[in-house]
Amino acid sequence: MTSNNQRAELHNQIWKIANDVRGSVDGWDFKHFVLGTLFYRFISENFSNYIEAGDESINYASISDAIITPEIKEDAIKTKGYFIYPSQLFVNIANGANDNENLNTDLAAIFSAIESSANGYPSEDDIKGLFADFDTTSNRLGNTVENKNSRLAKVLKGVESLNLGKFEDNQIDLFGDAYEFLISNYAANAGKSGGEFFTPQSVSRLIAQLAMHKQDKVNKIYDPAAGSGSLLLQAKKHFDSHIIEDGFYGQEINHTTYNLARMNMFLHNVNYDKFHIVLGDTLENPQLGDDKPFDAIVSNPPYSVKWKGSDDPTLINDDRFAPAGVLAPKSKADFAFVLHALSYLSSKGRAALVCFPGIFYRGGAEQKIRKYLVDNNYVETVISLAPNLFFGTSIAVNILVLSKSKTDTKTQFIDVSGEDFFKKETNNNVLYDNHIEQIMQMFDTREEVAHIATTIDNAKIAENDYNLSVSSYVEAKDNREKINITELNKEVAITVKKIDQLRADIDKIVKEIEA
Repeated sequence: MTSNNQRAELHNQIWKIANDVRGSVDGWDFKHFVLGTLFYRFISENFSNYIEAGDESINYASISDAIITPEIKEDAIKTKGYFIYPSQLFVNIANGANDNENLNTDLAAIFSAIESSANGYPSEDDIKGLFADFDTTSNRLGNTVENKNSRLAKVLKGVESLNLGKFEDNQIDLFGDAYEFLISNYAANAGKSGGEFFTPQSVSRLIAQLAMHKQDKVNKIYDPAAGSGSLLLQAKKHFDSHIIEDGFYGQEINHTTYNLARMNMFLHNVNYDKFHIVLGDTLENPQLGDDKPFDAIVSNPPYSVKWKGSDDPTLINDDRFAPAGVLAPKSKADFAFVLHALSYLSSKGRAALVCFPGIFYRGGAEQKIRKYLVDNNYVETVISLAPNLFFGTSIAVNILVLSKSKTDTKTQFIDVSGEDFFKKETNNNVLYDNHIEQIMQMFDTREEVAHIATTIDNAKIAENDYNLSVSSYVEAKDNREKINITELNKEVAITVKKIDQLRADIDKIVKEIEA
């Protein structure tokens, strides 16, 4: 089976499960139960594979919990970051789900046990709270224990029925693809709130390639507004794992999304010692300062959110914002994220950030920050993307590429908002691989392409009040029909002559009638 066919079959199966079991529960909420069950199956099978170590004579699921020694448990936790007893494995719980009158409380106890198994170990912070949003006792599952168990059993049996085969034999990243498919579909159905949790894979691919372009290896990759972790994981998908030496780092303010990001790391086989995702407000309480600098930074920060800004007088002295001499407006934190990313970027690294277009031409504090960025030669490229690429918004966003190692004092502008650079699918536009290849080719060569790409000296940008809007430098193609005036005049003359003749004929007919 080809990867496309395998992916399509998987998508159809999991969407059917989601629709069959969610009932009256809101889809955006209920995704936690579907995704949580997928995650539960994944870590169960992944852990079993680790214990069995390829020995076909061992079936971990059939072993008694009693023969597990403290030494076996400790070694497993040090390697995998958590421990699951045979009786707690997904396969065993799913097998008896329909007849288990204590299913909801049994699952709650298992999830608690998996999380607490990491207590006191280096993986504790990476495992703690992973199942927090999979509340098996929630009234969202039903008003009675019987209703809760019935719906939970349907989810477990549905996920059990997925034909996932052996991980190593699959053409696709099955669990990762299933996860991202559900997230993207629920985001599409959730409107604007959904877009906050997910960056479409096509845009993520472009951003990851921009940030890591021509870097043979990077120390680590960072997302200051990590969301579900999709941007970080695109770097893993498109580059050999050894190129990212020290792993994946991110901070996320939303607790639910923070849990999803950590789950996503495990779902993509990123071990606990290769990622560090933290919870908190990146602008007001950054927690990864000791891990900087980063050779690659990717992010799709929230557009124009409010923040403390000038209400907190200490922020102007913050190492991240002080060099610009001004804070981003309180009502629009976009440039606060930009300056944060720049501060965490290494001298050889590159950051690729999704930005709201307005920050590139508005005046006031934002203009002063642009002046700082341009005068210090940090802006490498600004790319204008097509509209309607993101779930829940039709805004044509930009990608800002920052670098501290430019070899010239020029800035590149690329306009790929036209129909040649996307394909419409259902309700959204999508960047295909050939579109991304074209964009990366222009980014790499810095070639002049009429109406699409140009490179401007920073001095000219300064003369233009530090406007970084792509449309200010890339001339739009005039698609109006060209008219040949000489030929048009000939046609007009012929038409006038015909009209005069017609009038003469009418006058003649009128005279004959009156006579």
